[in-house]
Amino acid sequence: MEQQFIAWLRERLPPHPLLLLGPGDDAAVLRMTGIDECVVTVDLLTDQVDFILDQADPRRVGRKALAVNLSDLAAMAARPLAAVLAVALPRHGGGALAVALYEGLLPLAEKYGLAIAGGDTNSWDGPLVITATLLGQVTARGPLRRGGARPGDRIVVSGAFGGSILGRHFDFEPRVNEALLLNERYELHAGMDVSDGLTLDLSRLIAESRVGAIVDTDRVPIHDDARRLARIKGDSPHLCAAPSGPFRQMGTGYPLGAFYSRTPLEHALGDGEDFELLLAVEPGDARRMLAEQPLDAALTDIGEITAAGGLWQREAGGPPRPLTPTGWEHKLG
Repeated sequence: MEQQFIAWLRERLPPHPLLLLGPGDDAAVLRMTGIDECVVTVDLLTDQVDFILDQADPRRVGRKALAVNLSDLAAMAARPLAAVLAVALPRHGGGALAVALYEGLLPLAEKYGLAIAGGDTNSWDGPLVITATLLGQVTARGPLRRGGARPGDRIVVSGAFGGSILGRHFDFEPRVNEALLLNERYELHAGMDVSDGLTLDLSRLIAESRVGAIVDTDRVPIHDDARRLARIKGDSPHLCAAPSGPFRQMGTGYPLGAFYSRTPLEHALGDGEDFELLLAVEPGDARRMLAEQPLDAALTDIGEITAAGGLWQREAGGPPRPLTPTGWEHKLG
């Protein structure tokens, strides 16, 4: 079965200039001429944590497995190069599932010029597990890191936040091209993608940079999905019907019922899986960036980096108050 799947995959993979030897051998061979620095990222997605396979099209699951890694490359302002994927398939129906996963991710790989270099498949009695490892190329300005934010920087985000549980966490567009453009055109001191929650990820950025931050909560862009989710009552059967990966987003420190009684702003600040850019930008460049709005996704200034530590919120110009980070944190026992 595995050889049949590899044969199927090789027929569908387009030629790629980096790929000297691809799927079907013991390892891939890449032509890396002219690439001095390489970014490597890996993400593991699991049924019942990042999605519910019984309620999701496996093509969307495959797409997400690749998209979350592309978002990590965007976070580093790195250009995608190649990927290897490993899949642990349920013992029953695994062949058809593998085909569907790849049918979902191959168009995204082609869109971003990503070579699918190889990987591995296995079967077991557990749920679906899919892991993607991506290589990216550092551009002339170097990798965008979490650790470079400076006091006075403006906090700029792309897009809008909250409610991705309603389906957007499958279908988001990784901000690869946007990050490359912004890093080339403006002075970005630090950055990351928002995968686990806006406030939780911001707390990680300022901890790495050894600074603080004030979030102007009235400026935070709230997605329509967050408003829709806020209207769902705690006793709604919607959780069971949701075609998305709720369990991951239930682990936000809120009781299950509270997840469905939060305000749109609370959803925006802590739901996670928005996969938007979170940037610390030199103030002058931030003003220019906001005036020019060079992306299809709107850019918004939501606050400032401070010399004093801690995470703070400010409403309508009022005094800062402590802001508790919310979002998804893996529990490691």
